Amino acid sequence: MYNSLKKTIKKVIPKRFIFKNEPFFRFFHGIFYLGNSHQCGVCQKKLRAFIQLDNKDLLCPFCGSLSRNRRLWHILNTENLLKGCVLHFSPSRNIYRKLKKRDDLQYITSDYEDEFIADHRFDITNINQKEASFDTIICFHVLEHIPDDRKAMQELYRVAKPNANVLIQTPFKEGDIYENLAITSPEDRLKHFGQEDHVRVYSPEGLKTRLTQVGFTVKTLSFCPENDDVHFGYSSPEIVLIATKNVVNTDSNV
Repeated sequence: MYNSLKKTIKKVIPKRFIFKNEPFFRFFHGIFYLGNSHQCGVCQKKLRAFIQLDNKDLLCPFCGSLSRNRRLWHILNTENLLKGCVLHFSPSRNIYRKLKKRDDLQYITSDYEDEFIADHRFDITNINQKEASFDTIICFHVLEHIPDDRKAMQELYRVAKPNANVLIQTPFKEGDIYENLAITSPEDRLKHFGQEDHVRVYSPEGLKTRLTQVGFTVKTLSFCPENDDVHFGYSSPEIVLIATKNVVNTDSNV
C-alpha cells in the first residue's frame, strides 16, 4: 500500500515540491505509527512499527530512513566521523536534513543523476574538488553503478585528506566480484546484477582488494543479528567498509 501511495503522489506532485515538504507530509502519516516497540535512530521517533516495504526493508514513517540509513547514522556517530569537511554522495534525505543543520560541519553533497537533494553533480571518476579536501566521505550504494570503479576509487583517495575515512557499502555476494561490462541492457543488468542500473556485484574481499590497490587501508565492519536489530530497524547480517587514506612519511630521518 505504501509503495502504491508513493507512486500516485509522484505522478501528480512535482518532485522538488515533495522533497521540500516531505517532513510535513510524513508527520501526518507517521502519527498512526507512534508507539513504544521500536525507535528510529535517525529522527529518534518511537514507533509501534516500521513500514515494511515490498523488498522487506523497514522504512521509518517519520523521516523516511531505511535500515541502511539508520546503520550509517549509527556508524557516523559511534566512530566519531562527523567532523570537519564531509562529502556525501547520493545522500538520503533524512541524513541530509540533519547534517545540513550542523554549524560545526562543512557538509557537501553530490548527486550525479539529480535523484536526491544535493549541492553538486560531481562525476565520481573526476571529482571537481581540490586534492586532500575532505575529512570524511560517504559513498553508500554508489560504486556498483560506476563502470570505471577503479578510477572512482582513485578520485576518492585523491580528495580525501591524510587519515580521512571513506565509508563504503554496496550489495555483496560470496566469492569473487562478478562483473561483465558487455552486459548493458537494463533487463540483463537486473538479471545478472540485481538492479537495472548496476554494473557489478562486489564481494567484500574483492572490494577491499581494489581499495587497497589505490592506497587505502580498509577496515571491515561486520554486523551480525543482535537483540536490538528489531527495536532499531537494522538489517543483519550487514557489512560496511571504512577505507582510510594512508599517510606516506617522507621524513628521511624517521
